[in-house]
Amino acid sequence: MPDPSATRPLRVTVWNENVHETTEPEIAARYPEGIHGAVASAIAEHHGDAVTVRTATLAEPEHGLTEEVLAATDVLVWWGHIAHDRVADEVAERVQRHVLAGMGFVPLHSAHWSKPFVRLMGTTCTLNWRNAEDRELVWTVAPGHPVAAGVPSPVVIDRQEMYGEPFDVPQPDELVFISSFSGGEVFRSGCAYRRGSGRIFYFSPGDQDYPVYDHPDVRRVIANAVAWTAPTGERRPPELRRRETGWFEAPGQPGGESR
Repeated sequence: MPDPSATRPLRVTVWNENVHETTEPEIAARYPEGIHGAVASAIAEHHGDAVTVRTATLAEPEHGLTEEVLAATDVLVWWGHIAHDRVADEVAERVQRHVLAGMGFVPLHSAHWSKPFVRLMGTTCTLNWRNAEDRELVWTVAPGHPVAAGVPSPVVIDRQEMYGEPFDVPQPDELVFISSFSGGEVFRSGCAYRRGSGRIFYFSPGDQDYPVYDHPDVRRVIANAVAWTAPTGERRPPELRRRETGWFEAPGQPGGESR
């Protein structure tokens, strides 16, 4: 059966809790269209007519992530920071289920503590951090990976929050970027995973206190991550059933049973 996604634009939903932008004037001034608007524009800028991008926020009914919205989303990009606990468990479970069925998932920055990412990783996803206008250097360690295409090494981010190891996540299937900071800290800042039929790319650079999502190389990485996590075939949920199997014994051996 032909893959219908091959004949239509890639459908991307950018989710943002949108709390800082609606409560803190200096952040609203930095991101006048919201962080979700800045991220959505980066994706559209790089992919043009090959994508359709919609946004959703915490305050919407079901956080804008209804069953119908997720069924019509090929890749979900997620930004959160101070309102992880306000995301309904049933919505987090819904996102997890769609990722396992094949929807791409791109959690950004503090989304390491988002309910969907923690569910998919199965660990605490804790890390060290320091917010002191640090310089971040993002080094490419897998130059052949599609998410690194066209990205210089290092990407220099002059003002950023420090994220540092240990980062309590499973070993990435592919580690694409690591970051270093002026205090000597390092961090696995670009991690690729596969869960069920879905692909996940976690990318850490990007904070509400700094204009990181205006950085051209950060914008390129996000656009590349959307393309890499996109489903490659028909989405279908994993089959959860027990399969009965038998054991076989060589012909002529007594006491055996074959099925």
